[in-house]
Amino acid sequence: MNDAAGRRMEQVDDRTALRLLSSVAYGRLAYSRHALPTIRPVNHLLDNGNILVYSRIDDGLDGAAGQIVAYEADSIGTAGELDWNVVVTGKAQLVGDDLAAAWFTKLLGIGAGPEPGTVLRISAELVAGYALPGEPG
Repeated sequence: MNDAAGRRMEQVDDRTALRLLSSVAYGRLAYSRHALPTIRPVNHLLDNGNILVYSRIDDGLDGAAGQIVAYEADSIGTAGELDWNVVVTGKAQLVGDDLAAAWFTKLLGIGAGPEPGTVLRISAELVAGYALPGEPG
């Protein structure tokens, strides 16, 4: 795949893709809500090859639990930087233990307020990563 400047998009291995994913804090979760595709911006962190995403209780994201979901994050920089995109597909599960959810919420850097919110764990069953190397410098 080429972009307008003639640079070639290259596939990266799963390990590199997860390393790139861990370098940013935000991405997009795609799941089904009321039988319709829904995409939500969320923040994340990696935990032993799984992706943990945080949601406030009232935004409906807890409905993604039990579904096969896709999680996407990317970094689009300026000339000379590495641009990349990573999509992880896997099953989402609620982190049901309140102490664990509170701990993950703290790790995610979210002010918990009166309710800690919902944490989903997504298994990284399929990982697809692509990088667009920067201009030669």
